[in-house]
Amino acid sequence: MSATNLLERVPLDALCRSRPAVRAGLLCTLMAALTALAAQARILLPFTPVPITLQVMMVLLSGGLLGSRLGAASQAGYVLLGACGLPVFAVGKGGIAGLTGPTAGYIFGFVAGAFVFGWLLERGARGTALTFAASLAAIACIYLPGWLWLACWMSVAGQGHGLASALRAGVLPFIVPDLLKAAVATPIVREARRRADKLAQGEKMG
Repeated sequence: MSATNLLERVPLDALCRSRPAVRAGLLCTLMAALTALAAQARILLPFTPVPITLQVMMVLLSGGLLGSRLGAASQAGYVLLGACGLPVFAVGKGGIAGLTGPTAGYIFGFVAGAFVFGWLLERGARGTALTFAASLAAIACIYLPGWLWLACWMSVAGQGHGLASALRAGVLPFIVPDLLKAAVATPIVREARRRADKLAQGEKMG
């Protein structure tokens, strides 16, 4: 049977319903690809090697829309794409250069951030305030390894010494932009989860 005939006989939506693993794989791949695209939407700052990107928003949407496990898996897939050498990291980097550069800690923090956001939502963080607070916890999970790694990288590169220098270069300039990203992601996640809950309730009643 040709691929065209197979697609005609087994529509994608039906395949996703009958094969949850296929659906999960497609969603994780989609969010990994969106994170890669978000890395290219960047603003370079003259006083830090860390650019402003839209990746944090994709991390929040991954955890918020896919849940803790699939959200983390999507970001792990993103890291894996970069580790294979694809230029998916900020400033078009990939491979060893991307995973040992100044932003490496943030990249690995994406996995933790997506998981924590999804995990908190799964445990009852439903209202706007709680969802926003959960997003801040996720951002903190990105900042922590990013900050610590950047401190080490800056010391080795001779661009600063100590945690205070890394805080000024890799955390403080990004707080306001990331708060805005969290503010945008929060209503999107809330509405998506509300619709999912409503759909699930309808399926139970049916």
